[in-house]
Amino acid sequence: MTLAEQLQAYRQGFREKVAENIQDTMGAATAALKESGILDGVASEGQQPPDFELPNAQGQPVRLSEKLKAGPVVVTFYRGQWCPYCNLELKALQNALPEFEKRGAQLIAVSPQTPDNSLSTTEKNELTFEVLSDVGNQVAQQYGLVFTLPEELRPIYASFGIDVPAHNGDDTFELPIPATYVIGKDGAIALAVADADYTQRAEPEAIIAALDKLSN
Repeated sequence: MTLAEQLQAYRQGFREKVAENIQDTMGAATAALKESGILDGVASEGQQPPDFELPNAQGQPVRLSEKLKAGPVVVTFYRGQWCPYCNLELKALQNALPEFEKRGAQLIAVSPQTPDNSLSTTEKNELTFEVLSDVGNQVAQQYGLVFTLPEELRPIYASFGIDVPAHNGDDTFELPIPATYVIGKDGAIALAVADADYTQRAEPEAIIAALDKLSN
């Protein structure tokens, strides 16, 4: 199954289990985020994105510019280990990692979770790439990806057992919209996929195609 097919299957199962009024509230919040114009300000293809240094799951610093010295870097921003769509994406990226590496690329995943929760994400999904902790969404903010989870969604998330502040180590309820970037060795963005709908993610095949273009 493609990642898109896996995400669609999960969405369908969610719709069958969750009350319609809750689905309506969540859908309206996604539509409002799309209409907010957030996508107008995100880092896009052709731009030189901000450099950053963040701790990995073991607390060791990782700098984007250092990684780029060795070749292209795929950077994906995700919401957290509590997000099932994020976990599907991370597993799909792990499966595609050999193809990325074959093209000389490294993979970095970034979320606002604390390092301890990043470590849990790494272990739960058996990830072998760098999983970085952007506490306070400082890097995601520079990429134009940050929004505040609406008040009406907070009790719904709580009813699902999701405590966003506990995962992020603050009380802002700020999250990044999901986004994936392929950044060439020259530091320019070769592929940018960002979506206000958190159930949509970049397909690994699209990432591979962008890496192939860089090598041509």
